Amino acid sequence: MTKNALKVADRYLLSSRDLGREELDRVLKKLMRHDIDYADLYFQYARSEGWSLEEGIVKSGSFDIEEGVGVRAVSGEKTAFAYSDDISLAALTDAAHATRAIAAAGEKRRVEVKPGKAAKKLYRADDPLASLEDAAKVRLLERLEKFARAADSRVVQVMAYLAGSWEVVLVARSDGHLAADVRPLVRVSIAVIMEADGRREQGSAGGGGRYDYGYFTDERLRDYALAAVHQASVNMEAVPAPAGTMTVVLGPGWPGILLHEAIGHGLEGDFNRKGSSAFSGRIGERVAATGVTVIDDGSIPDRRGSLTIDDEGNPGQRTVLIEDGILTAYMQDTLNARLMGMQPTGNGRRESYAHLPLPRMTNTLMLNGGRDPHDILHSVQHGLYAVNFGGGQVDITSGKFVFSTAEAYLIENGRVTRPVKGATLIGNGPDALTRVSMIGNDMALDPGVGTCGKDGQSVPVGVGQPTLRLDGLTVGGTA
Repeated sequence: MTKNALKVADRYLLSSRDLGREELDRVLKKLMRHDIDYADLYFQYARSEGWSLEEGIVKSGSFDIEEGVGVRAVSGEKTAFAYSDDISLAALTDAAHATRAIAAAGEKRRVEVKPGKAAKKLYRADDPLASLEDAAKVRLLERLEKFARAADSRVVQVMAYLAGSWEVVLVARSDGHLAADVRPLVRVSIAVIMEADGRREQGSAGGGGRYDYGYFTDERLRDYALAAVHQASVNMEAVPAPAGTMTVVLGPGWPGILLHEAIGHGLEGDFNRKGSSAFSGRIGERVAATGVTVIDDGSIPDRRGSLTIDDEGNPGQRTVLIEDGILTAYMQDTLNARLMGMQPTGNGRRESYAHLPLPRMTNTLMLNGGRDPHDILHSVQHGLYAVNFGGGQVDITSGKFVFSTAEAYLIENGRVTRPVKGATLIGNGPDALTRVSMIGNDMALDPGVGTCGKDGQSVPVGVGQPTLRLDGLTVGGTA
C-alpha cells in the first residue's frame, strides 16, 4: 500500500460520496458491538473493456464500470455478508444492520493477527484504458492478425482479443487497518486456424500482466502470433498419441498449470481446515520428491497474479508451501488462518465486492533444480514431452487430475521426435509430486494469461516451473 493508492481510493470511493475515515469507523464499531470476531468493509471501483477482431473486422467491443461495497462480519466459522452497488453511508448502515445478527455460539475465537511487512508497490497505477485511443487499439489487433497471416500461408482464420481493466480497492478492517490498491491489468490473446489438404488445426497464444497497453510492442505481438502459428503447424503434422504408463517430461513455464490445478488448490487453507484436501494435517511430512520446492508468490512485480495487498488488506507475499519435498505451509485468508491458529499469507482473494474472500493462489511456482533440460530429455528412452496444455479437471479431495495437451511430442531414444495429438495426462497430484525424478534449471513464468475459478469466482493468476521429468505417469491417447 502507498499513500498514493489511498489518495486514489479516497477520490474514487469515499470523498465523492461524503465518506471518510470517521464514517467507516462508525460502521465498523456498529458491527463490533455484537458478539463477533472481526469485520471488514471492501470497496471497489473498476472499469474494464474488451475488443475482439476476426477476419480483419472488429466483431465486438465492450466497456463496463462496476462499483460497490461488501460488508462482512465473522464469528467463529460463521460469516454474515451483505453488499451494495450504492456506495453511501445509508447503504453501509443498511448492510451493517443486515450482517449484525450473527453472534458467536460459545467461546469467541479471537486470534491475534501479527502485523506483516509493509506492502510494497508492485506495479504502476496507470489506467490501461486511457493509454491508447480506441482507433489505436483496433490497429493493435490488426497488426497482430497481419503478423499471423504473414507467418504461414496455411492460416485461414485469425481471432484476436485485447482486454484491459483498472481497479481501485479499499479495505477498512475492525482492527483499525486501512489499505488501498490500484490494479491495472492487460491481456492479448490470439487464436489461428490452419488448413491444408483437408486438415484443419488450431493454435493459440497470448500474454499480459499489470501494465498498460504500451507493454504490447510490435516485437511482443509478433512473438504471440508466431507462437500461435507454430502450435497450429505442429498439430498439422501430429500423429495420434499413444496410451499407457510412461515417462513424461513437462516443459518450463505454462505447463505449471498442472501444478496449479493438481497440487495448488489442495494447499489452500479452507480445504485443509475442513479436512477435504489430500494434504490435510500433513505439515512437516514429506509429500514430494527430494528437490521439489513449491511457492506461492504474490509479490513478483508486474505479474498477472501479483497483489500489492490482497482483498483483505494484507500485503502480497512469498509463501514456501513445499520445501525440498516437505510440506511447510498452506495458503491462508484471514478466516481460515484464524480458525487454524495460523497467520494470513496474503491469499485472501475475491472476484468483486459482491463476493466473499477465499484463500486463493496468486503466482504458484516450482523452483529450479540443477539439471540441464537437454540432459533431462536425453535421459528418456520412451516417453512424452508436453510443451503446452489446454483444459483440465481435478478433484481436490482425492487429488486426481486429467489434463489435455495442446502441444506434445514423442521422446524416442533420448530425442524429441514426432508431434502427437490427443494426449491426456491422468494421475493424482500428491502421487505425481513423488514421481518427479529430475528438475531442470530453466524455471520460467507463464506469459500472463492465467485465470483461476473456484466456488464460482474467477481471479487472475500466474504459474511457472522448470523442465520436469515425471516417471510412471498414465497417458491417455488416441492411437
